[in-house]
Amino acid sequence: MIRDIEKMINITTKELKMNEFIKTMNKFQKMMHKNAVDHGWHDKPVSFGTTCMNIVREVSEAFDEYARHREVTEVYYKGEKPEGIPVELADIFIRICDFCEKENISLGEVAVLKHKFNKTRSYRHGNKKV
Repeated sequence: MIRDIEKMINITTKELKMNEFIKTMNKFQKMMHKNAVDHGWHDKPVSFGTTCMNIVREVSEAFDEYARHREVTEVYYKGEKPEGIPVELADIFIRICDFCEKENISLGEVAVLKHKFNKTRSYRHGNKKV
């Protein structure tokens, strides 16, 4: 019976879960952007290039942690500040969410769109090494 209803309204359980994911992502990026605004990160205009380089800087900080022989799952503290590869990955994600909200991009929608496309690609599409 539930399947008949789903067919009638043309929405599958998977699509409903994707819609919930998108809503959650949209709420999260709004929170990240509000915090950035509240802490002065949008007091001056920032170019797309600067935004990209700030993301690259966070990637570099994650690599620096790796170069110091930190485990990829290790979170440690300097005082009360969390540090480690997972923390730097979170910083990357937060910066991306902040940018997407500022530019009115639904990261959740685009992630779902790209995931759907990636599912159609061939194995290692192009036989790339990495």
